Amino acid sequence: MKLSREEVLHIALLARLGLDEAEVNKFSEQLSNLLESFEVLQQVDTTGVLPTAQSIALQNVVRSDEARASLPQDQALANAPRKEGDFFRVRPVFG
Repeated sequence: MKLSREEVLHIALLARLGLDEAEVNKFSEQLSNLLESFEVLQQVDTTGVLPTAQSIALQNVVRSDEARASLPQDQALANAPRKEGDFFRVRPVFG
């Protein structure tokens, strides 16, 4: 499928690209070659092939939750840049 100069300029406009004349000619050829490659794929018989979102089966890689003891409070606060008593001290979010 050969793209016209106007089609390339329209694509460039949609992509917000400023192209000079040499780039229009270059991209016209490159985009035309790309579309020809897709035309070959359109000829493949896909009847009986179910549409899929994934080509391979997905499996969950998240581990299951396990109840564990948390850090002691003094260890949790050990590297805090600011603390007040047994709490983290943070800047106020609202003025």
